[in-house]
Amino acid sequence: MSGDVTVKADALTALIHEIMRLGGSEEDECRIVSEHLVGANLAGHDSHGIGIVATYIKNLQRGLLVPNTPADCVHDDGPFLQFDGQKGYGQRIAEEVTDAAIARARETGVCVATLKNSHHIGRVGTYAEMVAAAGFVSIHFTNVTDHAAMVAPHGGAEARFGTNPVTMAMPTPNPEEPIILDMATSVVAMGKIRVANDSGKTVPDAWLIDAEGQPTSDPSVMFNPPLGALRAFADHKGYALCLMAELMSGALSGGGTLQPGNKRLDGIINTMTMIVIDPARLGDADWIKQEVEDMADYTKSSRPADPAKPVLVPGDPERAARKERRANGIFVPERTWTGLLDGGELLGLERDRALEISDLH
Repeated sequence: MSGDVTVKADALTALIHEIMRLGGSEEDECRIVSEHLVGANLAGHDSHGIGIVATYIKNLQRGLLVPNTPADCVHDDGPFLQFDGQKGYGQRIAEEVTDAAIARARETGVCVATLKNSHHIGRVGTYAEMVAAAGFVSIHFTNVTDHAAMVAPHGGAEARFGTNPVTMAMPTPNPEEPIILDMATSVVAMGKIRVANDSGKTVPDAWLIDAEGQPTSDPSVMFNPPLGALRAFADHKGYALCLMAELMSGALSGGGTLQPGNKRLDGIINTMTMIVIDPARLGDADWIKQEVEDMADYTKSSRPADPAKPVLVPGDPERAARKERRANGIFVPERTWTGLLDGGELLGLERDRALEISDLH
């Protein structure tokens, strides 16, 4: 089957699970990574969803991704934990690190946990949601090493950074509705450019510059030399936050930054610095949660400039996307779908079987 497809979430999860199994991952790792990737699509973050699987398969074959590798705690000092991901699947590694940080914050009130040398950790908002579900607050800084730069500094015509997301979590009295900020410090995540390129679409020219430093709406400048770059959001302010995320994550974790003295093999290696706080150490936890909800409600009560577009708070778009996509399926552009099937074939998954698993036969 060629062309664009729409696949139910459970079927798509089963397909990714089987591809990972053929790639050598054990059952629990298959479950964590497949649920995370499809979960990103469900949340509306296609940039961090199943479209990256073809790259994972290439990295498996190049030895840049090592299945069945746990997080290795290399330093434990009270509220400070440091982990080495040893090039394992980042979704599994980062989940283990988040669990450890939550457990330590229960003991010490706060935990600063760092991660280095992890393969792509995916949608960082997933780990913020884990923290919020535990009733805690978190701040996450993430960078990418071992990869070409993609984001230009303000005023620059050449890339110097990854998209360096900044992520935060605040629980509310309703466990299903935490405040989750998860944003790239570029105008847009690189994965959204990949999705646009795969779909044959243009993008707003405020998102990209070409190799000459000029605005462009053509996403292919990020894939075909001479390469262009993503722009930082909010001009100099976003650029400054991007730089600080690079340093907070890459330098504090020991994993390194994108400065050229660090070796790059063109893989996707992430570092992350995570700060987890138990709000009960700062006051009445229930009051804090209620204050968060009351402020969120007050924010959303603002009369919308466009009556068709009510005011939202961070986390609302993801909840709406999950509801819609669970009901109607996940749209997968033709190029992404073909890449997924081609990657599966490289690992021994016949197309007819892949279509059967996806309930598209």
